[in-house]
Amino acid sequence: MPRWFLLALFATTSSTGIATLSPLKINLSSRLNTNKLTGRAVPKSTTPLDHYFNGTDLQWYGNIQVGTPPQSFNVVFDTGSLDAVIPDQSCESCLGHSTFNRNLSSTFSDYDEAFYAEFATGVGVDPSISEWLVYSAVRDVVSVAGLPPVALDLYLITDESEGFWAAPFDGVFGMGYKAEGSFFQTLVKQGLDPIMGFWLPPASVRDAEMTLGGVDESKIEGKKVDYIPIYKGAWGFWQLESTQFSVNGETNEALKQVRQIYFDSGTANLQFPKDTTEALYALISPKIKPFGESGAYGLPCSEVSSIQARIDLTFKDQAGEPVVLSIPPQELSVGPFRNNKTMCQTLINAGYIQNFVGGSLLKHYYSIWDQGNARMGFAT
Repeated sequence: MPRWFLLALFATTSSTGIATLSPLKINLSSRLNTNKLTGRAVPKSTTPLDHYFNGTDLQWYGNIQVGTPPQSFNVVFDTGSLDAVIPDQSCESCLGHSTFNRNLSSTFSDYDEAFYAEFATGVGVDPSISEWLVYSAVRDVVSVAGLPPVALDLYLITDESEGFWAAPFDGVFGMGYKAEGSFFQTLVKQGLDPIMGFWLPPASVRDAEMTLGGVDESKIEGKKVDYIPIYKGAWGFWQLESTQFSVNGETNEALKQVRQIYFDSGTANLQFPKDTTEALYALISPKIKPFGESGAYGLPCSEVSSIQARIDLTFKDQAGEPVVLSIPPQELSVGPFRNNKTMCQTLINAGYIQNFVGGSLLKHYYSIWDQGNARMGFAT
């Protein structure tokens, strides 16, 4: 699976049924039991995540096992996705990735449905306006982090465009909010506490991890944890309601709006509607301009170090008090464009109507995804 997963936000499917695919990050650890449930049947478990760095921190990914006997795959654990997607053995274009051999699994079943999806992406340093997948719907058992195997609907890639070839991970594993039929939701019904913890640090820190059924208390000990309620209309996705964006404490009318933000562990950077993107860049630097057709922006690499822009996203906690989540100045550039090494891509891409926040913010916090209490926590 490739780098379009860094911000694969919009897909169109040409058949019935399947929809969202997204990127993911892995390596979890657990500690706090915030929903105070006792006597649960499934204990929490933490798994380490590997790191994909190419000009910037792109993905954090970990291992899953599929089938009987199990076959191993590296996937992005994606809170912005509902589905599990891995390559099929029949995929001749899935170069360099592990593929699933259905003939070896005694628990495999096929729905005999095929789908085609197109993606418009602009994340990382190789913006693309068109990537595609062909995939089929199947069912088999899946296990993660030593937790009990779960019978799961998933999708096998039978063909893919070139944009996916470079990624070091094989697929995507959906971790959406209250996503019925997902691995996490199925385990919750079996007794796993409905909470996850993600530690997705930058490449200079390493040791990323994901914890299912709890959090890694060692990551939050002695730190203040700010909890923000999940947007009441959210389903399938982890959405928080923001009241304002600002840059170095300065804002404007376009940024003083209430908006729902998707928190997406499978997205590398940020994606906002064009008017929001350009309102932010107007406060950061007039030297930042659109680059190409994919919603990417950039500026001369020689100018990056002179711009010290902290981006603040304001929310309200459960008591109505403001909570500010910040993206520090060093996140401004994600590295030189491949086709123009003198120009550096900046961290915000212009998309459609949705607002997505990914690794640029998440790697500066230990994040708590607390489905049981309908909230997210951020410790720093």
